[in-house]
Amino acid sequence: MEKTASSLNIRPPTYGDLITILSIDGGGLRGIIPGVILAYLETQLQELDGPDARLADYFDVIAGTSTGGLITAMVTAPNEHNRPLYAANEIVPFYVQHSPKIFPQTRGPLAGIKKFLKSLTGPQYNGKYLQKLVRGILSSTRLHQTLTSVVIPTFDIKNLHATIFSSYEVTINPLKDALLSDICISTSAAPTFFPAYYFKNTDAQGNEREFNLVDGGVAANNPTLVAISEVTKQVFKENTDFFPIKPMDYGRFLVISVGTGSAINEHKYDSQKASKWGLLGWVFNDGSTPLADAFNQASADMVDFHNCVVFEALRSESNYLRIQDGTLSGNLSSVDVSTKKNMQNLVKVGEELLEKQVSRVNVDTGLYEPVENGGTNMEALKKFAKLLSDERKLRELKYMDVYQKL
Repeated sequence: MEKTASSLNIRPPTYGDLITILSIDGGGLRGIIPGVILAYLETQLQELDGPDARLADYFDVIAGTSTGGLITAMVTAPNEHNRPLYAANEIVPFYVQHSPKIFPQTRGPLAGIKKFLKSLTGPQYNGKYLQKLVRGILSSTRLHQTLTSVVIPTFDIKNLHATIFSSYEVTINPLKDALLSDICISTSAAPTFFPAYYFKNTDAQGNEREFNLVDGGVAANNPTLVAISEVTKQVFKENTDFFPIKPMDYGRFLVISVGTGSAINEHKYDSQKASKWGLLGWVFNDGSTPLADAFNQASADMVDFHNCVVFEALRSESNYLRIQDGTLSGNLSSVDVSTKKNMQNLVKVGEELLEKQVSRVNVDTGLYEPVENGGTNMEALKKFAKLLSDERKLRELKYMDVYQKL
């Protein structure tokens, strides 16, 4: 079961200069946005290293929450040729094809009322299509079989704590070496949208563990810090795949964090209105879910803010790239409006985001503000693609040098 360097599509960091991390936020249907961003990044890698280049060839860890967890599995699970099941440019077509069946729309003049009433008595969607789809795609693939290390957060609703599925844990905790399909269904089980998910896993010795899980966004909608923490633990444990570095040496990390977009602050609510809300008001109000939105957005922004401060303090800000759109409104800011028009507009959001300036979140305003001399996200991704390509080539050269000396 142990994943060795030879079973991965990437040589371990001990042969290079950097630890490379890709992180993808949760956000339901808005996974279309990172789909556009990642397709562009992979195209840049292919221009440098050939048409067969895939994201899993360049990142030591790919982390994803909820819809980001599904994308993580798509680009890291192996096909029959031991290559990723999906190229990055297949992510958006996948969402366009399947989202209308994952999120079937209620139509008619009373659609909004019907949707609201249904949400009062149970999940808005039964999740059956999503579960069947994911199981069919991922089949019997388990966590330890991904082509690079992955980190996918979920939340245990029975014991009220985060459950992180990490490639680094499977050798010491085989009961977490679950089917990748079970992990993806769990991290996508967003409260009020899909039912919580239950499954059992058994190890080679017959030991059994039960999992009662919901959406990883409850724990970490932006999983960047979770991914960094998983790697840092390996450094503390002196894992031989990692060169001897200090645990807080962020100068050796190269991180790309991709968001799924967030709603623009339309000042929809204020303390005067919120002071009158009871349980129902906080859970569902004026067509949105203020409590869930507040937790998810605050969590994602604070992770970005933390990373910006730490990377800058350690003079490594050029090694961290966060791509996020904070100007969504109307249907674009929803996680489940799967109309053809809305999906086309989400593709446009991703394309326009590539042209926007590299930005950092201002925690006082919640707005993303352009970084001085940061260039566009497209330019930044080109730069990061070159760094990733150079790192991969360096590792191959050092690996061959060590191999020839044996």
